Amino acid sequence: MAKKHFTVLENHPDVMNSLARALGLDTTAFSFHDVYSLADPDLLAFLPRPVLALLVIIPLTPTWREARIAEDGDKCEYEGKGAQEPVIWFKQTIGDACGSIGLLHCLLNSEAAHHIQPGSTLAQIRDDALPNGIWERAKVLEDSEALEQAHAEAAGLGDTAAPARGAGEHTGQHFVAFVKAGDGHLWELEGSRMGPLDRGALAPDEDVLSAAALEKGLGRLMRMESEKGGGDLRFSAIALAPSLG
Repeated sequence: MAKKHFTVLENHPDVMNSLARALGLDTTAFSFHDVYSLADPDLLAFLPRPVLALLVIIPLTPTWREARIAEDGDKCEYEGKGAQEPVIWFKQTIGDACGSIGLLHCLLNSEAAHHIQPGSTLAQIRDDALPNGIWERAKVLEDSEALEQAHAEAAGLGDTAAPARGAGEHTGQHFVAFVKAGDGHLWELEGSRMGPLDRGALAPDEDVLSAAALEKGLGRLMRMESEKGGGDLRFSAIALAPSLG
């Protein structure tokens, strides 16, 4: 059982930009934008490039659940830590915090990490988490009053009323981050998995919305659900990319 519960976040640029700014990201450099299509060139043209990360809500379908169990079944507890680690990954131990943890995965593992304000909550979380293993990292988030307060304020900005904190209502959906990290690889980062998932190398000119990244990441999940599942395609995504204006 989770020791602490947050309020469910809406996957909306205004919500996530407010939270990112409160935690210490310079949002004049990078911010989140709506993704209206993964394939329509005219709609994709509205997005500034390169896209550093996608923060995605994925429906918890039986197909996806079975695929996750199969992939994680032979994995041991993740042991990565320290500066040599290609990504900073957080195990989720706070109920309904998958939105904030997804945001942390996007900001701390992409080029946006170079635009985190010194002394900010993001900087403190990064410094405290980096040398530690997964359970100590989870405790960094559990103990961060600044993260909890910023999350609570952002939760009030959505267009849809969220379930009461810890009410036991489940939305049937889950946040997952797809990030192009400093090693040039696409990483799938979700706090309820056994660890970070390396989905393969991307070329220098390929961002997270490139055809190659979609094939390895979000597009693969959508295709799997379409072909093998019940066709539940209630996916929604926002993109971390250069700010406009």
